[in-house]
Amino acid sequence: MARRTTTKPAHGGATPAVTLLTRLGVPFTEHHYDHDPDAESFGREAAEKLGVDPAVVLKTLVVDLSPGGGRGLGVAILPVDHRLDLKAAGAGLGVKKVALADHAAAERSSGYVAGGISPLGQRTVLPTVLDESTLAHETVYVSGGRRGFDVAIAPADLVSILSARTAPITR
Repeated sequence: MARRTTTKPAHGGATPAVTLLTRLGVPFTEHHYDHDPDAESFGREAAEKLGVDPAVVLKTLVVDLSPGGGRGLGVAILPVDHRLDLKAAGAGLGVKKVALADHAAAERSSGYVAGGISPLGQRTVLPTVLDESTLAHETVYVSGGRRGFDVAIAPADLVSILSARTAPITR
């Protein structure tokens, strides 16, 4: 049975990410915080406000596969304190390299607003690669589908739900 707890009261109903986790019965916890719209890094802000190591807070980047010979979009998930290696992410997604997708394409594909894109419950299911370093942690935090809202989940559950590949994708 899914475990839902909050560090603050929920803000405005379930997101597609929460709906998916609940439907699948995957254990997770909800963590809300007051988002500062002037924050330079949404992920670092989450780590700071949640009081957790940035290595366990993950950012979800929608990437364009076409620079590496692929078609469409993909998803790269990595710790907020690292940078995406475009060639390594490409290799993890089966192409030579990737480029970051523009915000409008990322929002259209995912159904979420930039800065709140969750890897879970996206409108379009995309090929996904998760940085292998995340597997060393018992729990990781990903966007719950809006700014100021993360869900904590076991990385193995994230891999399973998303049918994600794991690879070293950071530099």
